[in-house]
Amino acid sequence: MKIYKLFAVVAFFMGLLPSGAANAAVNLRNMDFDRVHPQVRIKDLADVEGARSNQLTGMGLVMGLNGTGDKSPMATQMMRNMLRQYGITVDDRAVRSRNVAVVSLTAELPPFVRPGQTIDLNVSAVGDAKSLQGGTLLQAPLRAADGQVYAVAQGPVLVGGFTASGAGANATRNIPTAGRVASGAIVERDVPMNYMGGGQMALLLRNPDFTTAQRISDAINSVFGSVARPTDAGRVSVNLPQQYAASPTAFLARMETLEIQPDASARVVVDERNGTVVMGGDVRISSVAVAHGNLTVTVAEDPAVVQPGPFSQGRTAVENRTDITIEEDGASLIAMPSTTTVRELVRVINAIGATPRDVISILQAIDKAGALHGQLVSM
Repeated sequence: MKIYKLFAVVAFFMGLLPSGAANAAVNLRNMDFDRVHPQVRIKDLADVEGARSNQLTGMGLVMGLNGTGDKSPMATQMMRNMLRQYGITVDDRAVRSRNVAVVSLTAELPPFVRPGQTIDLNVSAVGDAKSLQGGTLLQAPLRAADGQVYAVAQGPVLVGGFTASGAGANATRNIPTAGRVASGAIVERDVPMNYMGGGQMALLLRNPDFTTAQRISDAINSVFGSVARPTDAGRVSVNLPQQYAASPTAFLARMETLEIQPDASARVVVDERNGTVVMGGDVRISSVAVAHGNLTVTVAEDPAVVQPGPFSQGRTAVENRTDITIEEDGASLIAMPSTTTVRELVRVINAIGATPRDVISILQAIDKAGALHGQLVSM
């Protein structure tokens, strides 16, 4: 049986529609949509320019696997190179083993980490290894983009999945060819962080917005005097106050705890692959009328066997019989005023019985009509 479901959507008079996910299992009537953005600390909105993390990468060998390692020439070559470092020279046949896997190593070096501290490490199989479960990573260097070694990694690999197989079946859970070495890399070199130059620093907004940048500047100036000014939507320049000249970290510690109410552009995000709709509380629509109905077409195939008559020298045949049924739900027409908010939008969408996938079609149609006062983003 094949079922085709078509959604008929008629929208508009003049307006548009913010975004909302319908049929949510939450009582939205008791939620406060009047306050779109809460008070948020500056440290949760911006980063200090110059205080940044760095990516590290490397290659290594995982030993001690239970026959689930590589059988590629790459693993053999790496084993020969490792043995050569210890003064052992062997041919290819002597180092072939399914208990070894070639892996790629990735890590992130956070700011202000000093030599001797440890960081976590991600391990991923490069070749045709089946699983890294039970393996141990041998010592391997981690390099940054400048080619310098900043950490050295080693330790047992923790895998969140497993694989099991027999003569006639096999089972796999999660990804057994990727794992993690907790605190497995020791930092050997730190990266200098120059976040204070000439008595001035800067804050970089994670979500650039002119209004938010101005509010951050105003909050800082209200406490420390006229020391901050927004350079653009994503950067706020801050001069170090005279009383904190000897202790800039104390100034940062106090400044980043100041709270402001951030702002953002009205935006509706839809994901047609899984039917997800997320709308911001700032989204508004013009006056609009929405009609929604479902059209279901059912096609049922019922093959029948036809037998020939006695002594007719005919052959048994299959006759295809197709039964088509069409059902159309009555459309409900609902009008919304031009001052529609997220709360009202959710109420209307629930009233017409629209599913999240229906909402996506409705939002796209309203956006095409130019009535959606916000940015419609498709993932």
